[in-house]
Amino acid sequence: MTERTETQAESGEDDGRAVARRREQHGWYFYDFACSVYSTSVLTVFLGPYLTAVAKAAADAEGYVHPLGIPVRAGAYFAYAVSASVIVAVLIMPLVGAVADRTGRKKPLLAAAAYTGATATAGMFFLGGDRYLLGGLLLVVANASLSLSMVLYNAYLPQISTPDERDTVSSRGWAFGYTSGALVLVLNLVLFQGHDSFGLSEGTAVRICLASAGLWWGAFTVIPLRRLRDRTVVREAGAGPAVSGWKQLVTTLKDMRRYPLTLSFLLAYLIYNDGVQTVISQASVYGSEELELEQSTLIVAVLLVQVLAVAGALAMGRLAVSYGAKRTILGSLAAWALTLAAGYFLPARTPVWFFALAAMIGLVLGGSQALSRSLFSHLVPAGKEAEYFSAYEMSDRGLSWVGPLVFGLTYQLTGSYRDAIISLVVFFALGFVLLARVPVRRAVEAAGNPVPLRV
Repeated sequence: MTERTETQAESGEDDGRAVARRREQHGWYFYDFACSVYSTSVLTVFLGPYLTAVAKAAADAEGYVHPLGIPVRAGAYFAYAVSASVIVAVLIMPLVGAVADRTGRKKPLLAAAAYTGATATAGMFFLGGDRYLLGGLLLVVANASLSLSMVLYNAYLPQISTPDERDTVSSRGWAFGYTSGALVLVLNLVLFQGHDSFGLSEGTAVRICLASAGLWWGAFTVIPLRRLRDRTVVREAGAGPAVSGWKQLVTTLKDMRRYPLTLSFLLAYLIYNDGVQTVISQASVYGSEELELEQSTLIVAVLLVQVLAVAGALAMGRLAVSYGAKRTILGSLAAWALTLAAGYFLPARTPVWFFALAAMIGLVLGGSQALSRSLFSHLVPAGKEAEYFSAYEMSDRGLSWVGPLVFGLTYQLTGSYRDAIISLVVFFALGFVLLARVPVRRAVEAAGNPVPLRV
């Protein structure tokens, strides 16, 4: 074979690998498209008020329900159910991550988690009357399943993209998710607001909205399952079987001690992400209680965040190509701090300024999350993607409780939601300092991964 023929053959192989990689990437985007409707329509908008109303319908004269014989205020039932789902997820995520890495069979596990969650969400159609126990059970199953599926989904990122592609691929995934969240929420709001014209009661409309998220989740999960593929695993000598959840978590954390720079990034992420998650969860409280805004205004603001998060994720992905993920994330943290400072001065009963705040949040939200995921993927040793992403997912979902505590304590001590919202700046400032101190290139090299041109 001549040198030219060999070069052409190698070029053809490279082209074939690039085509196969893009096919997997396109399939991977669609899992975000599938499952994000749960976070937006179910968890953020509809389920909390509806499940609380169902619990109140089942409450005794003193306002308590008694799941498993434990007295619980009906108004707190939703929050406790969410907390229970986090505990279940934290117990299972390390085990599932370790099994996925040891067997290489991420796709069957992703399918099991996705369709368990989608089925539980679709089953919320049956939450009529006083079926609060069923509602709590379905919420725990759906929420925990989402967390498990995200561990497996994120673990694919290093396998389906080259180091220099990763920021763009991660950002597009987030953009797909925010697009579907906005689209389905608009359809749900049309049904909810016009339920009388459709001949439906308000409760029935809510249950259809909940169930539709489960059907959407299940339907679009077919695409990633058809396009993603599992890789053959070369098992390390002496690698034992996965053990119980807590033991596996300890094992994973002990292993991560071999990569202190990866742990340094994870600590910075844990802190600033706690601020991000607290802003997301408490913004509506700030809007309703401090700014005295109507529920319809808050829902429109949620939609605005979803729409602009698409543009923000894509724009920050492009910035990362030019300036690197670390610098772009640092810029987003500074923007988060400025956004909270602006929020402190918002006048009450003025929706237009709250919409401006929502727009600022949307523009930095998707990008900061997407680039954090892609940056962490560079710091994960090959063959341990799912195991390490289980720790990352726990930082994202299982450990974000300090921010709400600081927010609540600040309000309790000052009686001002403005003071409570500005107190969250500390999470972004501290996260900025800790991330700035991480030598990312050395961290990538220490994990045994190729260093991208800009990181």
